[in-house]
Amino acid sequence: MRPIISFVGKSDSGKTTILEKLIAELKRRGYAVVTVKHSGEAIELDKTGKNSWRFSQAGSDVVAVSTKNELAIIKQTDHDLSPQEIARTLRWDYDIMLTEGFKSANTYKVEVHVKAQGTELLTLLEHLVAVVSGQLVDVDVPQFTRNDIGKIADLVESKIKTQEKEADIELFINGNYVPMKQFVKDWMSSVILAMASNLNEVGEIKSLDISLRRKV
Repeated sequence: MRPIISFVGKSDSGKTTILEKLIAELKRRGYAVVTVKHSGEAIELDKTGKNSWRFSQAGSDVVAVSTKNELAIIKQTDHDLSPQEIARTLRWDYDIMLTEGFKSANTYKVEVHVKAQGTELLTLLEHLVAVVSGQLVDVDVPQFTRNDIGKIADLVESKIKTQEKEADIELFINGNYVPMKQFVKDWMSSVILAMASNLNEVGEIKSLDISLRRKV
């Protein structure tokens, strides 16, 4: 799975501002970025009375609104999706997913820390890859200030480049993400690519998506 890095911290710690600057820097470096905001509030896009709202009320599981410049998708869910489940739903060709929030998700975490809001970090050390703060924190991970956007981008870029060296194949069975060891990914990738390359008029394969739904 392509890397997912969650920027976490307490409210008003400055996560959004840091992400804005980081996204701009990663785009300047040529990377495709997906950003997801985790919120406890209802999405306002699907306003009462609009056609999309009427389709949702009628029972449509997914409603999309498309213009010549934008695509908005509203999907009904029965639980709070994890970043990995969101990545599977998007299925777009990108290099990195950045999230604001998802404190309890199983993702890389960069914690934005403000000493005045408390001394304890929110993130378990096993998930913590960096801290952004105005003061040093007693943890053994890289630490940056809010002005170190280039260095934070270097950290994110290192995760992207590590992933690029490995076969990136994702397996979901009955909607659930199934982790695989790297040698299994490499084997599946080589078999699928070999078969697909023999199809007519395929050309160079940079990415490939397969969706299988068995008939009962």
